[in-house]
Amino acid sequence: MVANYFKQTQLNRLSKGLGDLASDCALSECSQLGWRILNEDVSLPVAVLRHSRIKHNLAWMQQFMTRYGVELAPHGKTTMSPELFQMQLTHGAWGITLATASQVQAAAAHGVRRIIMANQLVGKGNMAIIARLQKTDPNFDFCCLVDSAEGAEALGKYFSEQGQKLRVLLEYGVEGGRTGIRNLQQEQALLEAIERWPHSLSIVGVELYEGVLQQESAIRTMLRHVLARTQELACEKKFTETQVILTGAGSAWFDVVAEEFGGKELSLDYDLQVILRPGCYLTHDVGAYLNAEKRIQASNPIAREMGQSLLPALQLWAYVQSVPESGRAIIGLGKRDAAFDAGLPITSLHYRPHVSKMPQAAPAEWQITAMMDQHAFMSIPEHADIQVGDMLAFDISHPCLTFDKWRQLLLVDEEYQVTGAVHTLF
Repeated sequence: MVANYFKQTQLNRLSKGLGDLASDCALSECSQLGWRILNEDVSLPVAVLRHSRIKHNLAWMQQFMTRYGVELAPHGKTTMSPELFQMQLTHGAWGITLATASQVQAAAAHGVRRIIMANQLVGKGNMAIIARLQKTDPNFDFCCLVDSAEGAEALGKYFSEQGQKLRVLLEYGVEGGRTGIRNLQQEQALLEAIERWPHSLSIVGVELYEGVLQQESAIRTMLRHVLARTQELACEKKFTETQVILTGAGSAWFDVVAEEFGGKELSLDYDLQVILRPGCYLTHDVGAYLNAEKRIQASNPIAREMGQSLLPALQLWAYVQSVPESGRAIIGLGKRDAAFDAGLPITSLHYRPHVSKMPQAAPAEWQITAMMDQHAFMSIPEHADIQVGDMLAFDISHPCLTFDKWRQLLLVDEEYQVTGAVHTLF
């Protein structure tokens, strides 16, 4: 069903990062336009996805999950792109994870039917969205998190009034962390609240987010605690479905979660379904997730055995706009285009239109030092071979906060020929 939306969705001709379009064009027709980034057929700055690397990352992560016997429900908030959701589902993803009711609504409207909302569902307006989706689509498979008696009471009351049942996951957390049950007293109060709404609330599993912790030892301790609580809840027959969901794993620690949860069992009455939720693996990066990948390659035997790991696939291209003084170049790229919360963009490739045949590696000394809304300041050595009109490619850290700055991204091959496009729903 998602494929139909891919055929119907039109490029927004008024958006950035596209070539000159005289008439409407569907995403599926983008490859017929003949655009090539290096031929200056596209307005810069532009965000591109290197298609072969996307496909490599899709296959690598699905193989990793299969080796551990766990399911993959990638976090869709990273890209919020229906076309990329489709690629993930086509490559074997169990479902898609999302963070808000509005994100759930957007994904469902584009054909995604199995969704984990890895967040609390709070507020009448948000609950109404989920209730409508459950009412209008019998194939809508949804669950969300709950961590407090107050939250459970509000959910129970609302969905009881709608004549519906909401499937929930108990969320566990740690002191000083984000959301989640902190102790057994909170857990007991939550369970009692849910039991007061047997016709509108159904406990189908357990969730955690380990990424609030930074040390592997602390993460493993948390994972083992949550697994023990899940096993105890199963013994007490608190789950309402025979297949119990146990889900965790953001993009940095999916290997550790797979090691701790993979192959585990519950009581004879229940089967354990482990679902991991990394999202940034799809495009990877050259910052925080590259460092995580190095740790995984060094410590995880399955990752080492699988060979070539994840590859950075998201790239931004921009022009050199000015070289106003010695040691400085101004680039047509800014905070409106690239993430800057986890490190500034890294200058990767240099290309001089109509002179170079293919891009060359940019000198390591060409470093972005600051960004404004539409401009980046790049430090360069004196007498650097750089001039106005040169094209530069930049790799990024933290893809989540780059995707949300683009309504369309172009797919390119290794020659930077445009082979397609995806759109986002931020």
